Amino acid sequence: MIFNTFVAAAALLLTAGAASAQSMDTVRIAGWSKPISEITNILAEPDKGFFKAHDIEMKYVPGAGGGSAIRNMLAGAADVAFTDPASFYQALDKGEELVAIYNIYPQNVFNVVAPVGRGIAKPEDLKGRTIGVYSLSSGTRQNLQVLLHQVGLTEGDVTIKVTGLLNFAPVIQGQVDATAATDTGLYVGKLKGLGDVNVINVADSLNIPSDMFVVTEAYYAANKPLLKRFLAAYRDSAAWMIAEPEEAAKIAISRTINGRNEAVNLEIIKIRNISAQSDTTRANGLGHFDMDLLQKGAETFKGLGLIKADLDMSAVIKTDLIPE
Repeated sequence: MIFNTFVAAAALLLTAGAASAQSMDTVRIAGWSKPISEITNILAEPDKGFFKAHDIEMKYVPGAGGGSAIRNMLAGAADVAFTDPASFYQALDKGEELVAIYNIYPQNVFNVVAPVGRGIAKPEDLKGRTIGVYSLSSGTRQNLQVLLHQVGLTEGDVTIKVTGLLNFAPVIQGQVDATAATDTGLYVGKLKGLGDVNVINVADSLNIPSDMFVVTEAYYAANKPLLKRFLAAYRDSAAWMIAEPEEAAKIAISRTINGRNEAVNLEIIKIRNISAQSDTTRANGLGHFDMDLLQKGAETFKGLGLIKADLDMSAVIKTDLIPE
């Protein structure tokens, strides 16, 4: 009798477990990069279970720039794009029906880096030079365009060369005169022998966010409860990495393609944690937008000829799902 009761109880637990597994929703994130240490909060899911705690099976789809993240989402390979405002503006300009739902990195982390001695210290000095970018669909290229247009230059005044993600060898070896990068990229470059450099920070010209979560209007309308859980899970993961960077640095060793050095991981994570916070997020919580700043960004892109449409950010930025 006791054995039969045990068997029945075990069967009930198995059935409940199967039902629980079946109730998990899948959300696929189209990333702008491969699994690198600065996004350890996402990659730590098998260890920390932030998304699982919200009944979500999260899958990460690698990419090569913010533009590729949006393309992967539109092609059906992902549900949410981890992308930059420039790619968002340009997709909207082409008529794509998209909305931004979470401000991942409120600070602009893009820059252009040139070794001291090459005569490049300000945007005007880029004329006639060869400049490296991560990819043609990356935020490095689009933010480079902003720098150029701010001083009356275009891509026709420079030579663009794709050098790959976090690859500073071409600029060190002189194959390019300067390279468009990010704050974490610059840190890695210095570790690889970049030496003394002049850094032109795009934030000094236009401090729009670096990355946001973007979805299609149709997906947003059909999946609000799911997206609300997804954003709560992501917020929890971001808050964890801010509070526990040392733990994140350890996890990055086994979860990333570039994180074999724990000390380097820690510095990269600390740099990225800074960009995840701003006056707006400190006042309202992680993920919140500065609407006026993003509107200024859209107007700047139009004024510089990078997009043609007049974009109304209040119509394409949705804040109702951001966790309080």
